[in-house]
Amino acid sequence: MKIAVAGTGYVGLSLAVLLAQNYEVMALDIVPEKIDLLNNKKSLVDLA
Repeated sequence: MKIAVAGTGYVGLSLAVLLAQNYEVMALDIVPEKIDLLNNKKSLVDLA
């Protein structure tokens, strides 16, 4: 099953990580820097 999660805030990102344990998940966000960090396996804490 493929799942899309809109938003990578506190709720969206934790939900995406939880669901990714069993499913293929795509996280969407309007902030390109967040997506770049996630694609490079970096924490979003590095954005702050």
